[in-house]
Amino acid sequence: MTAQLALGTYRCRAIPEAAVRAAASGAQWVDIALNYATGQAQTLLAPALAAHPWLNVCTKTGYFTAATGTDAVNDGVLNQDQAAAGHSLAPDYVRWQTGRNREQLGRDRLDLVLLHNPERAHPGDRPDLHYAIRDAFAVLEEEVAAGYGVATWAGLEEEAFTVGELLALAAEAAGGQHHMAAVQLPVSLVMMTPIVQALHGRGPLPAAVDAGLRVMASAPLHGGELPGMVDQELADLIRPGLTPAQACVLAVASCPGVTNVLLAASGAPHWKEAADAVAQPSLTAAKLRKITGVLASP
Repeated sequence: MTAQLALGTYRCRAIPEAAVRAAASGAQWVDIALNYATGQAQTLLAPALAAHPWLNVCTKTGYFTAATGTDAVNDGVLNQDQAAAGHSLAPDYVRWQTGRNREQLGRDRLDLVLLHNPERAHPGDRPDLHYAIRDAFAVLEEEVAAGYGVATWAGLEEEAFTVGELLALAAEAAGGQHHMAAVQLPVSLVMMTPIVQALHGRGPLPAAVDAGLRVMASAPLHGGELPGMVDQELADLIRPGLTPAQACVLAVASCPGVTNVLLAASGAPHWKEAADAVAQPSLTAAKLRKITGVLASP
């Protein structure tokens, strides 16, 4: 099945309007983080969530703004050196931030909380990184009503951790049955490794499918750069009649294992264009192999 669109707010210029538009179109998820929109993103999103209580929100803990770091120091959950780093998986901080997320979003219950680029902690030291993830997961087991997981940019591709290792750490944190429910990672026609691996039954996506995890594909247009890199000839190879942007979105939405494609569409035309793309039948595995083969050719 073709994956569903979800609103990604990292590069979204008008979060309240975009969230209302996404909800009206039938989108079920909004992805956000404390540090987006210079620390204002969650507060900006709150009215749309109040107006659409069925809308699920995926938030994060890890990165924070300087102002939040100061608040965390004043509340005794970080020291000055930790705050200066701008990122933390420390259990006290994760607990404190999860509570702040609830407050800013206006929700007593958080649908999904992801550790935000956990590879930023203890770079190059897998054992210490895994201990830190496990300890953060232990807090999320207590704090999150629905589920938690990891949002990563490079951690899976660089093998700082695997999906299997994350699941094992979650089980260890929970002492058995855990509530790890999702992974988020970049998937696009630039960052094709997850697609290529999935087509061969390897990598994070098949592992996530086997575990029943939600997979959120971030940066499907590679920060808006891809439509300018894909010509109409390649778009027609993907699916005749689609624009380059639509073709790129459909390729990601067709990738085996992807359940949601995060799109930071501030304007109605861009959202409709993407929605029309994912309404198309999925690309076959054979077509995806052909596309990735063409793009991988020198």
